[in-house]
Amino acid sequence: MVNSSPAVAAHAEGEEIEVLESTDVLPVAPEDYDPENSGFISTERFRDLLAAHGSELDPHKLEVLLALADGNADGKICYQDFVNLMSNKRSNSFRRAILQGSRQLRNSALREEVGLGLSRRLVRHVAYETLPREVDRKWYFDSYNYCPPPWLMLAITIAEVVVFMYYGFQLNRWVLQVSSPYFLKGPLPYHPQLRAQAWRYLSYIFMHAGIEHLGLNMAMQLLVGVPLEMVHGALRIGLVYVCGVLAGSLAVSVTDMTAPVVGSSGGVYALVSAHLANVVMNWSGMKCQFKLFRMAMALVCMSVEFGRAVWLRFYPPAFPPCPNPSFVAHLGGVAVGLTLGVVVLQNYEQRLQEQSLFWIFFSVYTLFILCGIFWNIFAYSLLDVKLPPPP
Repeated sequence: MVNSSPAVAAHAEGEEIEVLESTDVLPVAPEDYDPENSGFISTERFRDLLAAHGSELDPHKLEVLLALADGNADGKICYQDFVNLMSNKRSNSFRRAILQGSRQLRNSALREEVGLGLSRRLVRHVAYETLPREVDRKWYFDSYNYCPPPWLMLAITIAEVVVFMYYGFQLNRWVLQVSSPYFLKGPLPYHPQLRAQAWRYLSYIFMHAGIEHLGLNMAMQLLVGVPLEMVHGALRIGLVYVCGVLAGSLAVSVTDMTAPVVGSSGGVYALVSAHLANVVMNWSGMKCQFKLFRMAMALVCMSVEFGRAVWLRFYPPAFPPCPNPSFVAHLGGVAVGLTLGVVVLQNYEQRLQEQSLFWIFFSVYTLFILCGIFWNIFAYSLLDVKLPPPP
């Protein structure tokens, strides 16, 4: 790789485009390849650029660029697409050009490469687990360097284990901690009598009903959440996770108004359902091994965890009249995963703000949040709901 010159301004399609400093940007001046300021580079000049500097690129990136050149039958390439590509900000038009190109990335598949170290084999494995297109897998393989690491899912999981261990020693109970009279007295779980304490709509994820509850959630969170974070980043995966958590607690407050909530199932189910939906929607492109069996096992784990939550909800509570924790948070997480989550996973390295479906689902989600807030403010008194006493 070569270090680029400082940022230069390029005129493309009547708009000013800044080519930011990046270690991946080739030293190219727009006036050399676009003297008419048309916003396009001819494929011939583009090939000259690749011939002169191709040795400075990752081999997979060079392959993608050649496919881009082959994919433009009109003989020209948008300069903005080129800048975005070299800045790791690929556009939908770039993806369409790749998919329509005559080259179609027919070189050896990423899976066939040999001599890789353990860390690179892990990156390749994650690419095949989560991405349905070979061009995206190769791009991710060349770009990912474990910086930053998948810290978010690991940090949440560690925090959940620490809280569980603390309450395990405090309550002297590890299975069905929820049966302890002191379980709901802490500052973390959601309780309908304490719904004015807004942080509880999120903090409840750190409390679990027992080791069986924590174990299933932790397994799904790590096996699915960590690879997704490695590919899509902490910001996007965190968005899906937090939206699932918030949707879960608000869904409980609307549909199961007297029940408390504990566990990270809302966020976990948002991630897992989004991933499974992405696999189904791109079934032929997904090249992960034993995908049908593994998908069936994921559904079994989700069903077992959901069945446990339903059983616990209707099991006679240890300390009536307060019911056991609700299972509705699982359904709120699934709803987020099948809407917002799918849009995020379907648009690897695409700008979410340019996706109309993202704004549609985000608007619906925001409307749900606002309705949930107003419901919590007014509905309990208007409906004269008989709530259990505070813990």
